[in-house]
Amino acid sequence: MLRTAYFLKAENQLGFNSCKNCSSSTSNMIQLRNLKTFRLVHSIFSCTFASKTNRVLVGDPKPSHFSLQSQLLCRHVTSEISANQHNFTVTYLINSCGLSPEGAISASKWVELQSPERADSVLEFLRNYGASQTQISKLIRSRPTLLSTDPEKTLLPKLEFFSSLEISKVDLLKTLAFNPHLLAVSLRNRILPTYNFLRSMLSEKNVGVVFKLNSWIFLEGHCKHVVPNIGLLRESGMPQPCISFLLTRGTRVLMVNPEKFGQLVSEVKEMGFNLEKSTSVNALRVSCGKNKLVLNRSREVLKTWGWSEDDFLSAFRKNPQCMIVSEKKLMQAMDLLVNKMGWSSGMIAKYPVVLSLSLERRLIPRCSVVKVLLLKGLINENLNLGSLLKPAEKQFLEIFVNRYLDEVPELLSVYQGKVDIEAL
Repeated sequence: MLRTAYFLKAENQLGFNSCKNCSSSTSNMIQLRNLKTFRLVHSIFSCTFASKTNRVLVGDPKPSHFSLQSQLLCRHVTSEISANQHNFTVTYLINSCGLSPEGAISASKWVELQSPERADSVLEFLRNYGASQTQISKLIRSRPTLLSTDPEKTLLPKLEFFSSLEISKVDLLKTLAFNPHLLAVSLRNRILPTYNFLRSMLSEKNVGVVFKLNSWIFLEGHCKHVVPNIGLLRESGMPQPCISFLLTRGTRVLMVNPEKFGQLVSEVKEMGFNLEKSTSVNALRVSCGKNKLVLNRSREVLKTWGWSEDDFLSAFRKNPQCMIVSEKKLMQAMDLLVNKMGWSSGMIAKYPVVLSLSLERRLIPRCSVVKVLLLKGLINENLNLGSLLKPAEKQFLEIFVNRYLDEVPELLSVYQGKVDIEAL
């Protein structure tokens, strides 16, 4: 609450009154445009139409007295002024913000710069804060209206708040470049209430994790979807540590429409997951959104390797995350383990975690060592797959490399990829 009070006080001191500022800015813009139009038209009609031009521009109660020809010419001059302002905006977006011509034209639909001063102050503020030119370009391309803001009043309070979370400036700038709308949403009405909600269930460090991984919750808020979905999980028996883990690492899952989220929970339970166990959290994450498409694709790929539906469900219950690796990775791992190492597809289904391990850093080096030891008859071919691939590197080296260096001096080089198995 002290954090909230501090940033709300700062916001008030800086004069956060969007309606008042908007009205003032609009009034100034209209006055400026009218003045420019008046000067141009006055110079053109200084002799013949001077008095009538003055009456129209200052608000003559009977502008119809102005000749049709003069009215049309006045509109034409005003139109040219607008076109010039648009051209200036596009040029500024290209030269000062680093946008492409196409990007600048698109962005110019949302902002019209009258002069470079305000926009320059915004860019200077972002540079001084540490933003790179690439990050600035991303910010302006996604949120061009930032150029018309007062950086001290609108940007600084938000940046100070986000910096107070346990995240580095590098991570903060990366997140803002990915999601520039965070700089436009209300600190008082959206960001702080969402922060207070998250802080009621998470540590300060984990709130920072949410900000880095799932910053969209600070835009969409927590009331509409997240709160009712957490309520459903509690009613279904999920303990608070599991809910907090899902909120930290799978925030987007909790932001799903409550009706769809209810269906998702039912599907996970039907697949045999116990919501009281942490594996159910990963099952929810894997079964949601685009991940579900990847999950179904993995099911079909593994069936081509001889897995049954029961094999798939058994493996999925043991390690849900191993089912959302890329199709290429899945095929390479199965080819290595089944075709090159000769292990049965059913054995891999019992140890599905191996499908998520790195090919280059773990599977290939370890399988190469085991292949040599098998060829030389130094280990039993009925080797437990889990004992081979799951241990940490130090433990693996002790059991499968160092122990056999007298019989196979090149074994460490095989593990390091320096010696081809065929050369032994």
